Amino acid sequence: MKTEDIALFHRIVEAGSLVDAAGLLYLPKSTISRRLQGLEDELGVKLFHRQNRAMTLTTAGSHFYNKTLSLLASLELTITEITDKDAEVSGHLRILIFPLPNLMLIAHGIYQFMDLNPKLTVELIVTAEPLDMIRHNIDIAFMVEEAFNNIDIDMVARPVISEILHFVASPEYLYKAGTPRVISEMSQHNSIMYRFPNGQVFNELPLGNNEFLPVSGNICLNSIQLALESALASRGIAYIPERLCADEVKQGTLVRLFTDVEPYEGKCYLVYPSRRFVSLASQRLIDHMLSLLTEDGQPIDHKDSEVRAWY
Repeated sequence: MKTEDIALFHRIVEAGSLVDAAGLLYLPKSTISRRLQGLEDELGVKLFHRQNRAMTLTTAGSHFYNKTLSLLASLELTITEITDKDAEVSGHLRILIFPLPNLMLIAHGIYQFMDLNPKLTVELIVTAEPLDMIRHNIDIAFMVEEAFNNIDIDMVARPVISEILHFVASPEYLYKAGTPRVISEMSQHNSIMYRFPNGQVFNELPLGNNEFLPVSGNICLNSIQLALESALASRGIAYIPERLCADEVKQGTLVRLFTDVEPYEGKCYLVYPSRRFVSLASQRLIDHMLSLLTEDGQPIDHKDSEVRAWY
């Protein structure tokens, strides 16, 4: 019995159908069907109830899935432990990246890993949508905490990037509306609102002292880059990453507010499913990115990196 066929069975379960699994794995549906049939023949049991395109696990299939998840993970861990640490890895990785100001920093780290392992192929998926990593066959993700908190699976999350948020507004807006001197005066101003992919409006802003500031405004966006542009267009006060607006503040086209308030430090996490079979390629990439982005388990400051990205 091939472990590759057991792993393929896992992907079919997680995708929900042969067609969806074929699309995720870039394999013909006929190949997946043949390999699944071979696995069932070898086991002597049916793993799925087949109804048109939909597939549901039989009792035996559910038992086999739950038992082999941990077995495959244990096997891969053993292989990782005994394999030469400098050995080249191969295969295909699907990586989700939340559209962060540090997008290119993450991408360049992945490119470095690909150069070290030229037989590896990679698909980068840049989206603010908190996708189900199992169902979409995503091996690793880089996302903010607010995104992965809305995914209903067990995950390992390691902080890799820190991002300071600042309140900024244009000189024209401040001339017209007045400059707030203390943070409580934000209630008198128009905030440029942000909506997360899950529909939640970011209307209670986290501050550095573990408090939250209620805000309101007449414009709501789902793009931080557009929030920056809206602030430049004097539409209100934006709460955005320091890295994203540093040039504008330096040039005077935006003014940083409340410099006496302890800034909030948001974090980007490297995330992967805790129960899922983690391939050798995934584990090596995880180790590579952690060594590149963290020190003693904490994110390294990358202020001098070229990190502008579109949200």
